[in-house]
Amino acid sequence: MDLTKEEARKLLKQMYEIRFFEDKIMELLAQNVIDGGSHLYAGEEAVAVGSCAAIEPEDWIASTHRGHGHAIAKGGKINELMAEIFGKATGCCKGKGGSLHLADPSTRNLGATGIVGANIPVAVGAALALKKDKSRNVVLCFFGDGAINQGVFHESMNMAAIWKLPVVFICENNLYGMSGAVSRVTTTNDLYTRSCAYGIPGEAVDGMDVLAVRDSVRRAVERARNGEGPTLIECKTYRYYGHSRSDPRVYRTREEEKEWQAKDPILRFRGKVISDGILTESECDGIQAEAKQEIEDAVRFAMNSPWPKPEEVTQDLFA
Repeated sequence: MDLTKEEARKLLKQMYEIRFFEDKIMELLAQNVIDGGSHLYAGEEAVAVGSCAAIEPEDWIASTHRGHGHAIAKGGKINELMAEIFGKATGCCKGKGGSLHLADPSTRNLGATGIVGANIPVAVGAALALKKDKSRNVVLCFFGDGAINQGVFHESMNMAAIWKLPVVFICENNLYGMSGAVSRVTTTNDLYTRSCAYGIPGEAVDGMDVLAVRDSVRRAVERARNGEGPTLIECKTYRYYGHSRSDPRVYRTREEEKEWQAKDPILRFRGKVISDGILTESECDGIQAEAKQEIEDAVRFAMNSPWPKPEEVTQDLFA
């Protein structure tokens, strides 16, 4: 594999961090320790981690309502992300954003949104600003299969293609928009083919393979940096939890879930790096334990953090 030991360690640790973070959030929701809407990313770790491994710290991302994984993969501080979901003042948005609106300018994360597809024009706007500034930086725009049928997707794709903007569109096709199967709401399961309508490249990639995602996004990022415009990448992946905590997943079979869990991105990557002699079983165990401890520490940090002061409710608001 085209991978150093340190790169392998980082990819594996980030995927474990996301998985343990999401499992802990579900646990805390079930215990009513935290409340509000929360859409979990477990199962899709290879997309966020592989994509963000293909860019530089100065590049930007635009996230979705299922955005915890993107924030972690882009370098967000676990303590601040957890505190934000708790609604605490030490959160990355001072407790005012919560799960659905995680944003972190310090890591160039433009933020999540509770409106399906609403981050797509934001990413295009950021890419336009970069081009006008003659910057070499790019924007990764994450969205789900449900967003690809929104009108704003097509408007944004058209504008980005015409102006050859430095944005990479990454569709996380986890087969279901809420409870609606892709096969019921589109005429094709190959969503990347929509790129041909705008004269830009499109490709599908195994979204359960972190290296496949990384390599695909790298190629698209290189095109964008060279002024060749956007690319549409469809990552075929699967969310382990329901759409949200209130979703019992009655619309899909347990056999389907087991089939996808057999392709688990963390176990697949871990097996590869061990078989190729990049990391040992013991080293992987250590990375797993380290990531798990970070999440436990983040929960303690969040629980011990102060609530925002009532008089600060209008601070940092611009509309």
